[in-house]
Amino acid sequence: GGGVAGPHCPVCVRVCPFPTPTTGMVDTVYRTRSLGVAAVGLPDQYADGKAAKVWQLYIGDTRSRTEEYRSAVVQLLRQHKCQQILDVACGTGVDSIMLVEEGFTMVSADASDKMLKYALKERWNRRKEEAFDKWVIEEANWLTLPNDIQKPGNGFDAVICLGNSFAHLPDVKGDQSEQKLALKNIASMVKPGGILIIDHRNYDAILETGQAPKGKNIYYKSDLTRDINTSVLYINNKAHMVTLDYTVHIPNQDDDGQTDVSTFRLSYYPHRVDAFTKMLKDAFQGQCQHSLYGDFKPHKLGQEYVPCYFIHVVKRAD
Repeated sequence: GGGVAGPHCPVCVRVCPFPTPTTGMVDTVYRTRSLGVAAVGLPDQYADGKAAKVWQLYIGDTRSRTEEYRSAVVQLLRQHKCQQILDVACGTGVDSIMLVEEGFTMVSADASDKMLKYALKERWNRRKEEAFDKWVIEEANWLTLPNDIQKPGNGFDAVICLGNSFAHLPDVKGDQSEQKLALKNIASMVKPGGILIIDHRNYDAILETGQAPKGKNIYYKSDLTRDINTSVLYINNKAHMVTLDYTVHIPNQDDDGQTDVSTFRLSYYPHRVDAFTKMLKDAFQGQCQHSLYGDFKPHKLGQEYVPCYFIHVVKRAD
């Protein structure tokens, strides 16, 4: 915000130059993401690398997803007899590293070279292990995925897009066309009989209550203290963007026991579970089976427990 006085911006609580922000202006009016934080699947517009480092600290040790998460993902993949996996939201490599260690053959892709450098470093450090030596890491964009990634035969046994990554893709044109194209491209990588595992935060609950559900994070083991402030941006009475401002207390390297406070912002498109399920089925042209999990437990709409994350498993018809 700033410049000509307009209404207060609902995202950054500053005076904005435009009294009536429209879809195309969103990125010019609101700073939607801190510099260097992954815009997974998008061109890496922000490249100072500092926030990528804070993000790495925030999510905890790259090698330690929670055991609950690791066993749930591995069980799903083994249950469907998957071996060749494409991770389309590699980021710093946290999921891919976990799955390489579990014996899966991984191809990992991301559009942010600032995030990928962590994955590349891990591969280099462990290159003497055969599984890591064979691990393929590519820069790729969801909107051009079929050109960026070579499909093995008629596709991968499984494609994964986890860690609330898909919601980073904004609806720039206001018709969700780029999100639909990205899902179609991601689905095109799944072989007949193969599966797509894709997740997002419980935006239904965020939009209804104004904040993320309270519950332990099934993804990250992080011992950093953090506060998260939630803002929702509406355009033409439609929820268009959810912005989370993280305040993370990072232990100082000095001996004075002080902590550094780092803040960063991430913005997401708030996918409602019903609408997202429909988009997924459309991406597979209806030739699929869909299962829904809440925090990796089978989910029934209307149940009492409010999950923090929804996980969709879509199996392409044989």
